[in-house]
Amino acid sequence: MRRRRDDEKLDRELAELAALADGSLSGERRAAAEARVDDSAELAALLAEQERAVNLTRTVGATVEAPASLRARLDAREPARRTAPTRRLVVIGALATAVAAAVIGVSVLGSGSGGERFKAALGPTALEPGARGEATLTKTSSGWRISLDATGLPRLADGRFYQAWLRNRAGVLVPIGTFNEGRNVTLWAGVSPVQFPTFSVTRERADGDQRSSGDKVLVGTVDTGSG
Repeated sequence: MRRRRDDEKLDRELAELAALADGSLSGERRAAAEARVDDSAELAALLAEQERAVNLTRTVGATVEAPASLRARLDAREPARRTAPTRRLVVIGALATAVAAAVIGVSVLGSGSGGERFKAALGPTALEPGARGEATLTKTSSGWRISLDATGLPRLADGRFYQAWLRNRAGVLVPIGTFNEGRNVTLWAGVSPVQFPTFSVTRERADGDQRSSGDKVLVGTVDTGSG
């Protein structure tokens, strides 16, 4: 009996975590779930995995329309999501994988962007001497998709976050996205890294000031091969 209660409690936890990842959890339940995630490294890892899956599904879905056969397969899975809400963690990941695989194939066949790709090695600053990172910047028809993977950055929450920037030689900064922790981050830039080659990450706070705090934790230069 106790094991059954434990299983039911775990199911409820997973269901709330999935709802938190896809944005369907609100109000006091959302605040309570976020507090539990902040206190548990295991829950934080599960939430990050589901957020990546949700973001991937939304990103590729907005960029390229999935083939009709794939849409039919996803529609067929929808009843399973409604009848078994506690399995949404697994379903979200499966749907993201299926959509991504199909869209990659469509993109390879139909893309005319040229597929330029650059790398940036990011080094630490005095604020986070143990931090390291690498970014891959890929040109698409929508802009530059940036995949960032960083280590040594503590997770930020409660209105605190990391902000990534590209900067040109005149010192003009362009924000390219925010995140809470550095693993498997996807950012987007509407400017070319050829003209904006300096890549940096700062610590920020949701205080209404859109300017950079100047608290750099990672910095590097995009290798564009232009010397």
